[in-house]
Amino acid sequence: MSKIEKALNRAREGRGNLQVVPVAGAVPPPDTAAGVLPSPSTAMVADSAAHPETIPRMAKNEVRLLGAGVLAQRGIIQPQHSEDPAVQVFRELRTKIIQQNQGKNAVILVTAVSKGCGGSFIAQNLGAAFAFDGGKTALLIDCNLRNPNVHRLLANAAAPGLTDYFENPGLGLAEIIHPVGIARFRVITAGKRREILEEHFTSVKMRRLMDTLRRRYQERFIIMDGPPMSKIADIRILSDLADYVLVVARYGRSTNAQIANSLDAISDKKRLGIVFNEEPRIPRFR
Repeated sequence: MSKIEKALNRAREGRGNLQVVPVAGAVPPPDTAAGVLPSPSTAMVADSAAHPETIPRMAKNEVRLLGAGVLAQRGIIQPQHSEDPAVQVFRELRTKIIQQNQGKNAVILVTAVSKGCGGSFIAQNLGAAFAFDGGKTALLIDCNLRNPNVHRLLANAAAPGLTDYFENPGLGLAEIIHPVGIARFRVITAGKRREILEEHFTSVKMRRLMDTLRRRYQERFIIMDGPPMSKIADIRILSDLADYVLVVARYGRSTNAQIANSLDAISDKKRLGIVFNEEPRIPRFR
């Protein structure tokens, strides 16, 4: 068995199986359903809407793409493994989101019922699934400021990120968006950690940032890797910035009460579904 095969097996064993359970009531947000985006907040936002970036232009700024062995070690799905149940689940989840939002781009918040459910794994691979579609791009934002994870995808884990952008007026947007070695996939890390974190999410600069990112690429799907539901104040703020919320539970460990409380905290219109991580059966939609 080759080193790559061994790495792939380790990745499969580590991530387990997945099962996606849709939640009734998720409908396209009023703005996107009508085909109208929120009004621009700044001249920069208006300019990016009038002159959106293109996928061919993004291709010029790609870094060296990662090989199969490295992707496996990082726990990232690979499109050539089409028979892999995990790959099939993320593809189905991608299709569900595209259909739900009538083909328009969207912002999806991924949050776990509790710490240790694998929310970051789901967020990273959902982003990869969108990027594997040659007609779409994906941006993953690490919004779990107390327990960040996205920086591990980068060779330079100290690269500037979200909190640096908030606290340094001279830092441009392009300086915090980083390629990870997957075509059409970009990330924004959490940046340097600070004691007062919630203020970042409630700031006008955060809302302007999300508006700009949404318009920068018309084909871009934005995934927010959020904190667990135990940080309910953060989740409510972040869900207000998102079109949909995807809840991650751990099969056999997350209780029915935890799952119910998590769903109750999310608006009916934004509930996308539940992903049961480490589901022992073959993943499927219910």
